[in-house]
Amino acid sequence: MWEARTVSGQALILNGITHRYGGSLAVDNVTLDIKGGEMVALLGPSGCGKTTLLRIIAGFIRQSEGAVMVGGNAIDALPPHQRNIGIVFQNYALFPHMSVAENIAYGLAARGETRAAQQNRVREMLDLVKLTPMADRYPRQLSGGQQQRIALARALAMRPSILLLDEPFAALDKNLRLDMQIEIKSIQRLAGTTTIIVTHDQEEALSMADRVAVLSQGKLEQFAPATEVYDAPSSFFVNTFVGASNVLDGVVRGVDGGQAQVRLGDGSDLSAPLPPGIQQNARVKICIRPEHLMFSEGAGDLDGTVALGMPLGSSVVHEVRLGDGTAVKVAGPRDAGAAPLAMGTRVSLRPTHATSVRLYPA
Repeated sequence: MWEARTVSGQALILNGITHRYGGSLAVDNVTLDIKGGEMVALLGPSGCGKTTLLRIIAGFIRQSEGAVMVGGNAIDALPPHQRNIGIVFQNYALFPHMSVAENIAYGLAARGETRAAQQNRVREMLDLVKLTPMADRYPRQLSGGQQQRIALARALAMRPSILLLDEPFAALDKNLRLDMQIEIKSIQRLAGTTTIIVTHDQEEALSMADRVAVLSQGKLEQFAPATEVYDAPSSFFVNTFVGASNVLDGVVRGVDGGQAQVRLGDGSDLSAPLPPGIQQNARVKICIRPEHLMFSEGAGDLDGTVALGMPLGSSVVHEVRLGDGTAVKVAGPRDAGAAPLAMGTRVSLRPTHATSVRLYPA
């Protein structure tokens, strides 16, 4: 029986990693200090450098500059098979002619472990991923979720210092994807393996990772706990890429005690914390998440007209047109039996809290 044990994963440090493909800069001076046993997500749009970083860690490509260190030791000179790094690919890459047990034992056999040691480890891994009855089946006889768990078991069987997951849920439907995210997070916690997951799915990164590294055009935009990335995004890119956000244009008309008074295009004013580097009369981008706006029974900060209402199960989203035609979304819980506000309803809006409004240089 598999039992929870102490953290076995080792710390991973990416120190000033830069990589070029010809004249194109794919990764630009990225530094990450990842703790042993931590799960970190590399999150960003296509072409941001996250897959290149994964391949550099695995040893499939050699970076142009910088160093990769595992457990305090540089591994840049080691080939992939000597790095003790496990990988679960997007397509799982199971051997179709091998049974589940044979797939899991493959790396152990290649490493020269005894048949008895292989069998013990296979039993341990099948117990871990809760697929012991499937030992004699072949990949074609398994569901997508089962194949994924076997691919994970095969990677963990080698007792890797680092586990790499490359878009592991992309091929699964939405309901199964959520189940497998919970499953793999639980397995990773039990195994204690330092894990890097590459994804472009924001919800996946925020729900699974202890910390999230947000990448854009090869640069590291923010590396922080998932809640901090969402609640306190460090840049305009992070704010608009991670989660939904209303973006308004404005001008700082006054500063008082760390608060900025911002004039919007429709002539209304909003108060927001003043970030460093922004001064009076500066043009700014204002970001407010839909769930951080609420309808005001009295006078609000923003006045507009409901253009659309969409019930989404337990929540409801309204699109409101402000006086200058700018559209903003307002999200909130929906009471049982309640319908969205009718189109054309005049409403006033205000932020749920002063810190809900964030400013960035225009």
